[in-house]
Amino acid sequence: MWKINVFAAFLLAPFLGAAILLSNLSAYAGDLLLPLKDINTPVGSVEAEMRAIQENVGFISQAIEEQKRVYEKQKRILEELADKSKEQKELSDEVYEQMILERLGPPIASHRSDRVGIKIFSLQELDYRGYIAKVKIFDPSAVNVVLAEDKWGESETTSQAVARTGAILGINGGGFYPVYQDGREYILPIGNTMIDGKFLNGFSPSHDNLFFAGLTKQGDLMGGVFNNKENLMQLNPWQGVSFVPVLIRDRKPMNIPQKWQYEKQPRTIIGEYGNGDLILIVVDGRQSSWSRGVTLERLQIKLIELGVIDAYNLDGGGSSAFVYNGEVLNRPSDGRQRAVATNIVVMP
Repeated sequence: MWKINVFAAFLLAPFLGAAILLSNLSAYAGDLLLPLKDINTPVGSVEAEMRAIQENVGFISQAIEEQKRVYEKQKRILEELADKSKEQKELSDEVYEQMILERLGPPIASHRSDRVGIKIFSLQELDYRGYIAKVKIFDPSAVNVVLAEDKWGESETTSQAVARTGAILGINGGGFYPVYQDGREYILPIGNTMIDGKFLNGFSPSHDNLFFAGLTKQGDLMGGVFNNKENLMQLNPWQGVSFVPVLIRDRKPMNIPQKWQYEKQPRTIIGEYGNGDLILIVVDGRQSSWSRGVTLERLQIKLIELGVIDAYNLDGGGSSAFVYNGEVLNRPSDGRQRAVATNIVVMP
């Protein structure tokens, strides 16, 4: 209040001076004296206004403090919700991971690094056997489609591709066909093959259910049947290979062409789970005492049982190979690995 009294005194100074002057005048000038109530009136008015201003300032200050408290409270709530959301996502991932593992069974081998997490499983059904790799990608550059010897027209086994690139895991890739020119044989990939965002031999429209399947630069599985380049490029492909047919799309089995419905063959599959993990499968075949192979329809059923949401049938038969940590785990139907045009490798 002392600030208000000083301010009031400052306002009263002229009036006090006038009062002192008038008190020294003669009696006949007494009627010129200002009444005391007339002096108190402006002073009281000023003090009232100052009190009102102070009250308003106090109210504004309280309002600002209240807004600050509300903001801090909302901030804490948002932070708590964000933490809970993160915890829920982590919990959901853990629950989903547990669900996958329950369906796959106990792993027979595993590998984890800053780039990938790999679990290897044995696949054993009544009349076919094989191996499964579940790959959790932390660094998308760890999974690559590789051209044999990095040269157009060459071929190499999956083991050779794994050793050459320093990979820890590898499976064979897309289909291929031989071409004879200048007295030698060249092995060329069928359909479209892409590495590092570039088609190796231009774009070819799909025919006879031939698909293109691979990964985006972010490591997401993509694929489908593409009759024009624009539709394919809209999915942002970074690498991929071609074969037939598409097996699972959005958790639903696709129609299998009749000519492939009932054949039991060795198979190689690439697919994806709902959490983005890749699944790589090789099924052995043509070996009655070990594994007869599997039809694509039965394979679709198995993939759905495993919870796979998308899956593509890669080159199979004698090409099917599953290499992990320098060892060929499966039993290729030719009795040895076949040299192929492309492989899919996973770096450690």
